[in-house]
Amino acid sequence: MTHSKITLSLLSIAVIGLFSVNLSSKETKKESAAVARTRETVKMLDDVYKTAVVLITEHYVNDEDDLPAGSAAKALFAAINAKGWHKVEILDASGEPYNKDNTPKDQFDIAAVKSLKAGESFVDKVISKDGKKYLRAATPIPVVMKKCIMCHENYKNAKDGEPIGILSYTIP
Repeated sequence: MTHSKITLSLLSIAVIGLFSVNLSSKETKKESAAVARTRETVKMLDDVYKTAVVLITEHYVNDEDDLPAGSAAKALFAAINAKGWHKVEILDASGEPYNKDNTPKDQFDIAAVKSLKAGESFVDKVISKDGKKYLRAATPIPVVMKKCIMCHENYKNAKDGEPIGILSYTIP
């Protein structure tokens, strides 16, 4: 092969490489923007859900016979999941679950509990499932009201701000 053919071949490879890097960079920026938007959506949903639980507790939970706000939230989360919007679960972070179904089961949730108990306020990870990307995210649930202890007496010794649970999100 002559020197000019080698040079032309190397130049062609370099141009193709630059074009591929440019496409990959655009795809990464597009994905990063989508992840950032989804992350903000999770934070908004988290605020809405936690505000709703507090308001339900303040205004409608007066004694042990009333529907607990956590049960109302779980019913709401099941309806949202059934409609295909996203998945959100209340999971235990105390090691003493109110209901065994609330125990973190997958690697993301187990790691999220550890990170949130260590002081993180938000944990997330992009995953692929069945060829589709999802944002997994988790936020802490601390005891914020004395009324919480009415149903969750085992949390009465929780320190201020300590996560006793998490909200675990899976958002397309």
